Amino acid sequence: MSRPWDTLSRFLKKGWSIAAARYAMILIIALVAYAVVLLIAGKDPIKAYVDTFSYALGTSYGFSEVLVRMIPLLLTAVAVALPSRLGLINVGGEGQLYMGAWLATWGAITFTGLPQPVFIPVLIILGFVGGGCWAAFAGFLRARGWVNETITTLLMNYVAPLIVGYSVYGMWRSREIGSAAFPQTVAFPDAARLPRFFGTRVHLGLILGIVALFAFWFVMTRTKWGLKMRAIGGNPDAARRLGIRLGIYIVVVMFIAGGIAGLAGMAEVTALHGRLRAGFSPGYGFMGFLISWLAGGSPLGIFVMAFVLAVVFSGGTLLQITQGVPFSAINVLMAIILFVVLANPRFSIGALKRALMSRGRQK
Repeated sequence: MSRPWDTLSRFLKKGWSIAAARYAMILIIALVAYAVVLLIAGKDPIKAYVDTFSYALGTSYGFSEVLVRMIPLLLTAVAVALPSRLGLINVGGEGQLYMGAWLATWGAITFTGLPQPVFIPVLIILGFVGGGCWAAFAGFLRARGWVNETITTLLMNYVAPLIVGYSVYGMWRSREIGSAAFPQTVAFPDAARLPRFFGTRVHLGLILGIVALFAFWFVMTRTKWGLKMRAIGGNPDAARRLGIRLGIYIVVVMFIAGGIAGLAGMAEVTALHGRLRAGFSPGYGFMGFLISWLAGGSPLGIFVMAFVLAVVFSGGTLLQITQGVPFSAINVLMAIILFVVLANPRFSIGALKRALMSRGRQK
């Protein structure tokens, strides 16, 4: 008769099951640690989790809000995963998101007479170019061997919001009543608003995110360009000796990655806010970086982890009401997850797999 460890051993022999077990272990450890934090604060962690998941998955409105939160997470995670195949670390998703929103805003308040079928593609292009150029600058510095992209993309995260703030408080500031207390641009024309679906706040950005994720998978697994990228990431010196021009790949990939993050910013301001405001992002770019690390750059893993963290993130507002938990507590959970990822729990999975296989052979 088959024993439990035999079944589990056969399950762990499959590559996808190893990845699934790793994601599950990361989330379980993080959720347990977060429960301890809630207990210390005098809150009921079980009720907090029940409220979060029942709200996010138990109602149509809650589920639609999860999808809304998932859109920028999905796009910024792809923006991190793509350069990682070249061995690049793009920490600048937040800045690229802001610059995509900034350039799209310029288009929205400048070309006010365009019809929607023309306006939407223009805004998508502007959002992509805004984030792409911001990231390409860091890629250029890396390609020239002047500055590591990790440093430049990280520091540029703090410059981009200042540019947005300068524009919102200065030349683009709305003179409408009430804007003095809450600086923002003028409202975008209706033709500049991304379409929403089914009477919810779910918008065209979700399709853009899924297309970007699919394109990432297709390029990396089905094209010659993806093969060269993997070669560069695996052994840059060998790729250079084979005649692959590393500098061009670095700049182009960083431009595309930044453009994808820029689409997230464009979608936020055109679909949800309808205008540009300072500090419109609660840190989507940083969370996208975390998601990409959690998923190990896997497209399927990115989709799953973006959805899971969107559920947790959507529950943050609810917990303020039901548990009196400040929304910043969600940042504590994100930090705990990051620490667990950095601890590299795949070793524990590997040890479990070896132990189960050894037990099966000794039977």
